[in-house]
Amino acid sequence: MTQTQAKYRNIANKILASIQDGTYPLNSFIPKEMDLVEQFQVSRPTIRQAIQVLVNEGYLARRKKLGTWVKATKIEQGFTHVIKSYSDEMGEKGVIPKTKVISLTKMLVTPEIQFELQLTDKDTVFALTRLRYADDKPILLTTSYIPTKYIPDFDQHDFEKESVLHTFENHNLYMTHASRELELLRADETTAALLEIPLDDPLFYFHTITYTNQDIPVEYALSKYRGDISSFKIEINQ
Repeated sequence: MTQTQAKYRNIANKILASIQDGTYPLNSFIPKEMDLVEQFQVSRPTIRQAIQVLVNEGYLARRKKLGTWVKATKIEQGFTHVIKSYSDEMGEKGVIPKTKVISLTKMLVTPEIQFELQLTDKDTVFALTRLRYADDKPILLTTSYIPTKYIPDFDQHDFEKESVLHTFENHNLYMTHASRELELLRADETTAALLEIPLDDPLFYFHTITYTNQDIPVEYALSKYRGDISSFKIEINQ
């Protein structure tokens, strides 16, 4: 890194620190370039380069005649192309994960669950609803349906500390592939309250069927991701 690069990176880090400690709150404008020049005692090009670094990294947005403001950073989810526990995925991104179990009940299958998990109308499933957090911010509301015949003691596990994926592995059931369907929804009252977003905010809504290495469907999940702070990377190979 050259001396010039080190200088504007250092300024960018200081501005970022002010964003993270709340000096520059979300959606607020940061000081004008000339004010930052005076504050940091550097040239205007250095300030512009520092701001551009933070724009490129997703912390700031800028528009001509408007200025530069703090934007919500989005968390890129690997959910669309990998099977991995939420905690493992968030941990790899340097984000602190947390899970709150909303409910865990046993129920007879509905026609939809019966069809997706290839069950009979007499089968039962566990319904596990969890609220997932990233750095203490609620980001995902998900309900998983698990056939009781595969893990009869499923409801004895603490899923605020354990992952469904690892629980399956401990029962010699290995989730290896999944089918996912994506819709876009608007948040209803309950979802908006749990995810701490305005009513009718956009959501990514995934229907996921996860299979074992023997092609047995063992989980049907309905997942609602906040649209304002989630993004998804989709890889396509020829």
